[in-house]
Amino acid sequence: QLQLVESGGGLVQPGESLRLSCAASGSTLDNYAIGWFRQAPGNEREGIAYVSGSGRTSHVVDFVKYRFTITKDNAKNIVFLQMNGLQSEDSGVYYCAATPNPHALIASTDQYTYWGQGTQVTVSS
Repeated sequence: QLQLVESGGGLVQPGESLRLSCAASGSTLDNYAIGWFRQAPGNEREGIAYVSGSGRTSHVVDFVKYRFTITKDNAKNIVFLQMNGLQSEDSGVYYCAATPNPHALIASTDQYTYWGQGTQVTVSS
């Protein structure tokens, strides 16, 4: 059973950076595509970035694509979300999720089987 644990969230000021980690156990990540999602209070969970099982293919949504980067290290069984130039609207709980389709780069939350518990990101001055 794959388990995912996010870390790296916190309170930062606008313009600062954070790197979120999604550490996996129970299975190897090369068999799974991974997505990062975020959810702000009162909002639906939205997809931010996706990476394939191999890590060679990725996609970051347009509204953060020049500030966020997703990377995957299958040897260490971990996925990162580098977030630069953070803004108040980036605040929320960030989740990583895995789908057993390693070729998928998908936004639909119902396609993901495994979820972490989330890590809080707060951007405030």
